[in-house]
Amino acid sequence: MARPRVRVYTDYKSPFAYIANKRLFEIEQEFGVELEWRPYTLRIPEFMGAVEERTPHFWRKVRYSYMDARRLANAQGLTIKGPRRVYNGFYASAGMLFAQRNGIFRPYHDTVFKKFWNHELDVDELPEVSAIVTSVGGSAADFENYVHGDARTEHDRIIDEAETLGVFGVPTMVFNDELFWGTDRIEMLVERIKNPESAAAALGSRHRK
Repeated sequence: MARPRVRVYTDYKSPFAYIANKRLFEIEQEFGVELEWRPYTLRIPEFMGAVEERTPHFWRKVRYSYMDARRLANAQGLTIKGPRRVYNGFYASAGMLFAQRNGIFRPYHDTVFKKFWNHELDVDELPEVSAIVTSVGGSAADFENYVHGDARTEHDRIIDEAETLGVFGVPTMVFNDELFWGTDRIEMLVERIKNPESAAAALGSRHRK
């Protein structure tokens, strides 16, 4: 029998995606689900606007969000240092796809998150991401060939598919076509895994078979 599958959209630039990892990997073990990780590379200027146009209200929200992220991270023994600038993150996302194909996903995934949020990795510098690939047992040359070859097309197709589903942020988990966004929805996801039939009552007339 096939294992239940949860697709997880994540981005190495998101502190909340980082924080979500621990519980998601626990769920994989506890409930025997298959986690299908996919990059959803946030286009930060698109939804946050230009830095010079951001309001005081916006910056209060940002400061609170990072404070909240640090509280959650500290509870797990993780370090969250505020990003030094606005990053793109394509190379790191391409690395995720490459790592999955080459059997090095988990060490790559954990290392990129840890190093980025400790200010030890610039995800927009290809040599630095290539060095991570090498450090976890992959080929930097093969990775860079992928980046300069099919990676962009595959990456953009995944983003388009995610947005067709309704994804707009990370972490987003998709189970039986139902979306759960944010660390605070992970336990709701757990309830749905344990009782898939509860979706109909939860979503009412909006539930689609």
